[in-house]
Amino acid sequence: MTLSIDDYAQRFTDEPGYLDFARQAPIGQTAAQEQLALVELLGRGRFGSLDVLDEQDLRVREAVSALTGFAPDHITFQPNTSSGLMHAMFGLTGTVLLSPAEFPSVTVAAVRSGEALHALQTEWLAAEGPVTPGSIKEQLGSEVTAVAVSLVDFRTGYLVDLEGIRQVIGDRLLIVDAIQGFGAVDAPYGVADVVVSGGQKWTRAGWGTGFLALSDRAVDRLTPVWSGFNATTAAGMPLDEVPPPAPGAAAFRVSNPDPIAQGRFAAALEEIAEVGVPAIYDRIISATGRIIDLADEFGIPVVSSRNLNERAGIVVIEPAEEHMTVLAASLHNHGVTATRRGATVRLAAHVSTTEETFEMLRASFLGFASAITV
Repeated sequence: MTLSIDDYAQRFTDEPGYLDFARQAPIGQTAAQEQLALVELLGRGRFGSLDVLDEQDLRVREAVSALTGFAPDHITFQPNTSSGLMHAMFGLTGTVLLSPAEFPSVTVAAVRSGEALHALQTEWLAAEGPVTPGSIKEQLGSEVTAVAVSLVDFRTGYLVDLEGIRQVIGDRLLIVDAIQGFGAVDAPYGVADVVVSGGQKWTRAGWGTGFLALSDRAVDRLTPVWSGFNATTAAGMPLDEVPPPAPGAAAFRVSNPDPIAQGRFAAALEEIAEVGVPAIYDRIISATGRIIDLADEFGIPVVSSRNLNERAGIVVIEPAEEHMTVLAASLHNHGVTATRRGATVRLAAHVSTTEETFEMLRASFLGFASAITV
């Protein structure tokens, strides 16, 4: 790797107090500069220069390939995670096993597919708590053709055991919503058949970016239901005919992508590959450890896992129900950006999280502790 983690961290300009990377992340200078350069190019329309825009599709697929291990021709750009999940779920037949607690992009895609095409049944995991190989094994009937999981649970921050799940499910399709870990966790994506992610969180590439990656098994078993005019066997734009869908992942496209979004995403991913996901993960884990220590210092219960093998960048705290409003107010008053979900607060740090941010969080916890003991 040629880029140090400290140099990488300096390429972001998020304000102190920002601990909401699991919701959306401020983009870095590299991604922002790439967008500006491509916008400038598009704005001028100089002869021959717009060919650069056409080159962004292969570039972004190669960038995703470098981080996932999937071949570029098994990857297609998507404008968001949900679009990729819709492609996957609408292409499935049989029964998909998943938790009802998954992010709605997963559950809604599965149910809508069954309602519309009547080719997919949804079986809900009955076990409460995190999705584990054991909880899946208990319900893994012969009718199950696919299992869908989140790499990192959006509510609890739990990091799923992909390799363990693969061992349990055999040759069934394994569909992974990777958005809460992609770019932050060095996951074994190769054991999955479908990997979907967006770029607005941990890769820090902004909205309108994402990908769908498919294994050979997924290419063979998924039907490209949403397959547009640019996703056919025709060498160029199909005219006066409707050719069959293109082979492989290329079939799972609807229309021409935004090349500026592709370039922005590619630039962010190339930068991540340069510094290395393990180095990013280590810095993020160190930051989450600091958050846990601060919560412990002020007696605020941490309900996300403390086990290093079960967490990524998310820490979830849960004060007493009657104290939630006070905690939320104290975080707000001290300029700490976080996500409140019901009875919990989700805090998510990144490599650019500064000492000043930790001091702001500490001050908010101190203010909270002082208020509830008055």
